[in-house]
Amino acid sequence: MLIIPAIDLKDGHCVRLKQGVMEEATVFSKEPSEMAIHWLSQGARRLHLVDLNGAFAGKPRNEEAICEIVRAINNLIPIQLGGGIRDLDTIERYLDNGITYIIIGTAAIKIPGFLQDACNAFPGQIMVGLDAKDGKVAVDGWSKITGHDVVDLARKFEGYGVEAIIYTDIGRDGMLSGINAKATVELARELTIPIIASGGITNIDDVHTLCEIESEGIMGAITGRAIYEGSLNFMEAQILADKLSKSNDIS
Repeated sequence: MLIIPAIDLKDGHCVRLKQGVMEEATVFSKEPSEMAIHWLSQGARRLHLVDLNGAFAGKPRNEEAICEIVRAINNLIPIQLGGGIRDLDTIERYLDNGITYIIIGTAAIKIPGFLQDACNAFPGQIMVGLDAKDGKVAVDGWSKITGHDVVDLARKFEGYGVEAIIYTDIGRDGMLSGINAKATVELARELTIPIIASGGITNIDDVHTLCEIESEGIMGAITGRAIYEGSLNFMEAQILADKLSKSNDIS
C-alpha cells in the first residue's frame, strides 16, 4: 500500500483546497520543489502533482513549478500528474520532461476519443481521475456534477487500457472527515485494474482502514491536508502501511 503525498499547485505555490474551491486555498509552501524533496526524505515512493490552475483553465498553468519538482526528484521515485491535460502533445511533453504517469480527468469525459487515443499512444502511463459525489462524476475542477455513474465510466475506461483509477470522494476531500471506504471498495470490486484512493484521509486510523481493504484492489492512497497540518505523520503512515501489507500477505 502506497501512501502518496499530494502537491497541489496554484500560482506556483504548494496549496490545499477544501472541496476543490480555489478561493479556499491554504498555502503550505512557496517552494514546491523543496516540499517534494521533503516528502522524498520522509520515505515517499511516489508523488501526486495537480496543476490546479490548469484544471480550471483547461491547459497547463504551473509547468515551470512542475519541471522544478521533476529536476529536484531526479527520477528517484515516480511522479503522477494531473490538471489541465487536454491533448496528446501536452502528454508527450510532460512525459519527455520526466513525469511518469499522466492523469486525465475532465478530458476523459468531455473530449470523445481522447482517453483511448492517449492509452494507445502512451501505454502503461495513463491514469484516469474520477472525482465523484454521491456516485456521480464531477468535471471542470469539481465545479460541475454530471449524470455519469462512476462505476459505469470506470468500466468503460478500464477497457481502454488505463493503468489505474484515482478515485476521489469530493465531498470529503480536504475536509479531514475520513475516507469513504465503502464507495472505494464498491468501485474496486467492479474492476481488475487498481484503485488509488483519494479524499478525506485524516489520521492513522484511516491508514488501518485502507490496509484492511487493500486486497479488494486498492494499491495506494493520496493524502494532502492531513500530512501538511499534522493530523497524520507521513513517515509513520507509510511504515504502518508496509507492516500491515506484509501481515496481510502472510495471512
